[in-house]
Amino acid sequence: MQESKLKNYLLLHFIVFIWGFTAILGALISIEAIPLVWFRMLIAVVFICIYFLIKKKSFSIPKEAVLKFFITGAIIAVHWITFFKAIKVSNVSVALVTMSTGAFFTALIEPIFFKRRINPTEMIMGLLVVVGLYIIFNFESQYSLGIIYALISASLSALFAVLNGIFIKKYEADTISLYQLFFGVVVVTIFLAFKGSFTTDFFLLKSADWLYLTILGSICTAYAFIASVRVMKYLTPYTVMLTINLEPIYAIVLALIIFGEKEQMNVEFYYGAFIVLFVVLLNGILKNSSKIKKKLQR
Repeated sequence: MQESKLKNYLLLHFIVFIWGFTAILGALISIEAIPLVWFRMLIAVVFICIYFLIKKKSFSIPKEAVLKFFITGAIIAVHWITFFKAIKVSNVSVALVTMSTGAFFTALIEPIFFKRRINPTEMIMGLLVVVGLYIIFNFESQYSLGIIYALISASLSALFAVLNGIFIKKYEADTISLYQLFFGVVVVTIFLAFKGSFTTDFFLLKSADWLYLTILGSICTAYAFIASVRVMKYLTPYTVMLTINLEPIYAIVLALIIFGEKEQMNVEFYYGAFIVLFVVLLNGILKNSSKIKKKLQR
């Protein structure tokens, strides 16, 4: 049992490392954010369909689920587009530190859907995150557009996470993922078709781009999702949450190694980044410790 926990804990770290590598691939791929997301989602859908066929899982979904998955698929598509745009106009470090604000957007959005009061502690921590972002804005103003894109992306990430928290009570996780990605492809396809983007040049990518997109769609999206669901059966939410919050740290270290000077920032950036990441980790610790206390009191 202990060996199984250790194995899955190491697997979780590997999954988080893969998620962190997503941002690196976004910076390495030369095409723009919108076609990048279209290729990513399409490749992911193909691989998840293969997974469904191998596992002999049903593709059918209730009629009432179609609109839900269509709307959230569109949200996910825009979330990824703004995320990759943030990387393209700034860098990996700026995008990922700003994306860490997702937990606090969730704290604002969640009470609306679950009809509960806003937690004052979460609001205080949210203000601390704003302080951290202010420091980054103030000293890295050339990346302001990237920070804005990343904030939009983080808010959309929080929105679909809350919606999926509702959906997961009724539908299977892999079914939700498949159809959200599929409808995301549909939405981006309509947009690109309307713009007349589907030309021969659209598909004439560099061999390196095809390689990175295949890795992004298969390993970083399809595999990481399926593996993360499996891991959650063996590890506590507390362990999963703390490990996932290490994603920006993994990615920033990777970016410094791969991109070197492009990722080196003013010392004030790291002060701001430290505040944001520390508050995100602290928020997770406090939330899960309170849940553990409630369970012990029952």
